[in-house]
Amino acid sequence: MTEEDPKVALHIIVHGHVQGVGFRYFVQKHALAFGVVGWVRNRGEGTVEIWAEGPRTVLDDLIERVNRGPHHGLVQRLELNWYSPKDMFHGFNIRW
Repeated sequence: MTEEDPKVALHIIVHGHVQGVGFRYFVQKHALAFGVVGWVRNRGEGTVEIWAEGPRTVLDDLIERVNRGPHHGLVQRLELNWYSPKDMFHGFNIRW
């Protein structure tokens, strides 16, 4: 992370066939590989919610992976909102 690429936070809602296909594990695997902190969870209406913090360019890479999704999933669209980081997360967790 540099001054040119400051840490930011990203909230994503993933729509599509994204529950019951290993989507949370897919997101966690890529977030950890990218060094991103935060969490991922299923929501009651069938979407997946992600909170991720890291450098903007790294989060752009994560968006690309999330948009592709796991092999058995089908992402229809992403809702993206950018925020200031909370700096309170260690690692990237699956929430239940």
